[in-house]
Amino acid sequence: MLKSLFNWKVLLNLVIAIGVFVGLVWLTFRWLEYHTNHGQEIPVPNVINKSVHDAIKILDDTGLEYEVDSANYDPKYRPFQVLQIYPSPGSRVKDGRTVRLRVNPRTWAQIAVPDVINKYSGLAFQRLDQVGLKIGDTIYEPSIQKDALLRILYKGNAVNPGTRLPRFSVIDVVVGSGPMRNISIPNVVGLSVKEARAVITKSMFEVGLVEYEDGGKDESDIIYYQDPAAGDVRDQGMQIDLWASKRTPAELRAKVEQLNSIYRMKVDTSLPPVRYEEVHTEPVYEAPVAPPVPKKETPKAEPAKTEVTTSKPVAGTEKAKVSSSSQPAGSTTKPAASSNTGGQQTTQKPKAKKVVVE
Repeated sequence: MLKSLFNWKVLLNLVIAIGVFVGLVWLTFRWLEYHTNHGQEIPVPNVINKSVHDAIKILDDTGLEYEVDSANYDPKYRPFQVLQIYPSPGSRVKDGRTVRLRVNPRTWAQIAVPDVINKYSGLAFQRLDQVGLKIGDTIYEPSIQKDALLRILYKGNAVNPGTRLPRFSVIDVVVGSGPMRNISIPNVVGLSVKEARAVITKSMFEVGLVEYEDGGKDESDIIYYQDPAAGDVRDQGMQIDLWASKRTPAELRAKVEQLNSIYRMKVDTSLPPVRYEEVHTEPVYEAPVAPPVPKKETPKAEPAKTEVTTSKPVAGTEKAKVSSSSQPAGSTTKPAASSNTGGQQTTQKPKAKKVVVE
């Protein structure tokens, strides 16, 4: 066995196989060096602060590939200015290597307009500011949706929700100022339903019930009755009911009279007009009644005991009393003069009674 293994023919075949393998490996590496330009490197040119068009031209001349990546817009730099390059300038790369450029875009990135139509203006303004849209003019327009955002305008044109605009764009908004009052209702009798809808909408009213005589919904039918009547005044946004038919209003006179009896209020003009007078009466204020004061009970005084003492009358006085009592009524007598007074008339008054109250 060993003897056959060391046969010169076997050894020759083994040496040939090893040589073929080594030759294939050497040829493979040589092909790779040639295909990948092994050992041949190119320095990355410095294209920072150049425009993206000039940077691309320089990279093409040096044999390098490129990718352009837009960064967030920075107003401090020019639009399409190269802000950064990777690998960094001066690095040595192989021919055909891809270089990435970071470029300042032309303007801010675009954002979608949020759906804030018919929303309260305060919340709508807050939402627009959050996405980066700036509000310019606020235009007020009569509408039944008071303080609601009706439209968004960009450069004078209305934009729908979802439209993409550059960030920080200035937009104008239309806000409802409330309904208009006392608007005259237009006359749509004789018009088609389609024409009547356009006239009612233009007059800032809404179409209410539309009753078709034949039960269909043909927009070409003629309006022969409307409620409220033409010329009445209503507030903006009120509904106008319509009655339509394929026949003309002259042919439906009986129907019109029937509807008048239902929807038109008759006013009796034979009665005198009622006058309303405002009577202003001044209020009468009564003086407040004082509460009754309770009476204080005073104790009853005991009857006083009196002691009467009489003194003896003078002799002359007693005589005068006796003489006056003996004379008839109507006669007068003069008292006698006392001898002690020399003939002068004197009258002695009785002494006062002494009253002692215990």
